[in-house]
Amino acid sequence: MALYSSIRTILALTEQMRWKIHQVDVKTAFLNDLIEKEIYIKQPEGFETHNREMHVCRLKRALYGLKQAHKHGLSQ
Repeated sequence: MALYSSIRTILALTEQMRWKIHQVDVKTAFLNDLIEKEIYIKQPEGFETHNREMHVCRLKRALYGLKQAHKHGLSQ
């Protein structure tokens, strides 16, 4: 999380130097990335399907923190 004073300083510099500024949400950069491998997870707590508590979920999109999320297209 950025400090308010840091943001103000950056904005002042960009105005003074006539730079263009772009925002990037780094925390969720890989959140919805497609994954190429089949990955299964346990049903998240609180989202279990009645009478199917032992079933698993197949991921179609990357989750934040998933090892493969940032290695899109690279082999391990």
